[in-house]
Amino acid sequence: MPDSAVMTSQIKVDSKSPRTMANAIRALSMDAVQAANSGHPGMPLGMADVATVLFTRFLKFDAAKPKWPDRDRFVLSAGHGSMLLYSLLHLTGHGRPTMDEIRDFRQINSPCAGHPEYGEIPGIETTTGPLGQGLGMAVGMALAERLNAARYGDGIVDHRTYVIVGDGCLMEGISHEVISMAGHMKLGKLCALWDDNAICIDGPTSMTVSDDQCARFTAAGWHVQACDGHDAEAIAAAIAAANEDPRPSMIACKTIIGYGAPNKQGTAATHGAPLGEEEIAGARKALDWPHAPFEIPEDIASAWAQAGKRAAGESTAWQARLDALDGDTRDKFTAAQEGVIPAALFEGIAALKRQLVAEPQKMATRKASQLALEVINEALDNTIGGSADLTGSVNTKTAQTGTITAGDFSGRYMYYGVREFGMSAVMNGMALHGGFIPYGGTFLVFADYSRPAIRLSALMGQRVIYVMTHDSIGLGEDGPTHQPVEHLASLRAIPGLNVFRPADAVETAEAWELALKDSGHPSIIALSRQGLAQVRLEDSDENLVARGGYILRPASGEAKVTLIATGSEVTLALAAQEILQAEGTPTRVVSMPSTGHFDAQTPEYRKDVLGENTLKVAVEAGVDQGWHKYIGAEGIFIGMNSFGASAPAGDLYKHFGITSDKIVQAVRQRLAD
Repeated sequence: MPDSAVMTSQIKVDSKSPRTMANAIRALSMDAVQAANSGHPGMPLGMADVATVLFTRFLKFDAAKPKWPDRDRFVLSAGHGSMLLYSLLHLTGHGRPTMDEIRDFRQINSPCAGHPEYGEIPGIETTTGPLGQGLGMAVGMALAERLNAARYGDGIVDHRTYVIVGDGCLMEGISHEVISMAGHMKLGKLCALWDDNAICIDGPTSMTVSDDQCARFTAAGWHVQACDGHDAEAIAAAIAAANEDPRPSMIACKTIIGYGAPNKQGTAATHGAPLGEEEIAGARKALDWPHAPFEIPEDIASAWAQAGKRAAGESTAWQARLDALDGDTRDKFTAAQEGVIPAALFEGIAALKRQLVAEPQKMATRKASQLALEVINEALDNTIGGSADLTGSVNTKTAQTGTITAGDFSGRYMYYGVREFGMSAVMNGMALHGGFIPYGGTFLVFADYSRPAIRLSALMGQRVIYVMTHDSIGLGEDGPTHQPVEHLASLRAIPGLNVFRPADAVETAEAWELALKDSGHPSIIALSRQGLAQVRLEDSDENLVARGGYILRPASGEAKVTLIATGSEVTLALAAQEILQAEGTPTRVVSMPSTGHFDAQTPEYRKDVLGENTLKVAVEAGVDQGWHKYIGAEGIFIGMNSFGASAPAGDLYKHFGITSDKIVQAVRQRLAD
């Protein structure tokens, strides 16, 4: 089968010149920014020629079927230039944004947000704006394409990923991680189009950076070219050459920021502010665009609409090929694209829970996670695991997950190297691409490296699972640089992010089940380095972690004290309960593996679990931020109020006063007051 991108590149759009079509983008962009009195006109004006060539000659897409699985992906990593994308989607006939929505650029309830937001408009492949992350997610999409092609063949999976990057994207540290990764994996269907305009917000980039970007990409194993970003034929020749090369490609498109603005083009003045009415009038004259604001002449609109239909035949032919597959293969492909979880997974988790209850085990929850993953990866063949150079510590590899290499994409495990941020962005890209459920591991303290990508996972509602081990001072001798104390609180503060901290192997299995079932949210599973006694000793068909918090051990009588704990501290609460009850203080223990899930329960349930008339004590080897909503102003918190230290785990718990004896002492004193 001929390469679809090369095939479609031979199709020209009608007699309208590329420059005239590009000027439609420029006009919409400067008009929308001016109407909003806010935005970034420079980049859309500068990259309009490149985008026009890409969308009219190369990009394989069907505007009538924006979710066609074998479409090429287009990512605007330089998301501040969002009007470039909104203009392209409107002009190519995606249905949205409408012209009225473009007029409402950056206004409340308009899908044309300041930066592109996934899910707002068909054709926006990912949320971008935090510079560099779009490039990382594009690498993830290109990786997913290769993984899927290895499973279903080029007849079903044969598409490219194009990403526009700016100078800022290439300054961000994540660019180093993912450029290196893409070159190493030889992702030949990835093409980065660099808006090489030599301008950043502060002024000329020469004030800030003197890197030879072309040499940098070359050193990372990319195919590199440079072209005039305002010469349509030079742009087309460069993209065609890129698509013929087996390496990932970078094209340095030399452009003029704010192209067409007679007094401001080529300067930082066009980057992040409206051009102004006088400058726009001058630009209309310079571009030979005599039309009123938000007006696209019919012949130009027709030419753009034709571009949106250019690959309609390809999408129809692809559907015929999919329909011709045997039923099992077709159903498997479709289920993976739709993110369906088979019943076998839930049956396997239930069986694992029964086995654990029958034969309780003391183990680190990172090891319990691996037990759960053995079950998961047997039931699901579209999970893609990995770690940031910590496989043996985070236990993310299982018997089913062969290694993914540049020469063999049939595997299911990525060795991401020491690239936590890059790993996380790439997983976002894989999830957005569809067909896979990515999970990746590192230490919880290094969530700081991943946090911007985790935030985007939550903002986009993507099922990406972060396995974060060594979750407290319990990791011991590596000391405060590696001991997370503020991380659980900071991660719980991210809206839409599931944060699980299971207490034992059973809760760990349930946390994994919930993370997989929740197709609309990412999850953090925080796991211990040290061995933990199993606290769930009774079989339950219900997933108790789904409640967020539940009564693990009731009081022997009417409770006076409620001990609330997470993770490794649940065993301390249970030991304290025994002492207090032996002294005649009825005490119950609540396991709280997910505060977010607990907050979603009914007020009646939460009140019942917390014990309305009891002294409440929270125990967690982290900071107290967020806990007082559960224990109240009069409650007691046993945990950390400083960084950790370097010593064996047991000594650290004693040193910082996180022990069952300290819990008992605090309760005694408060009850005696």
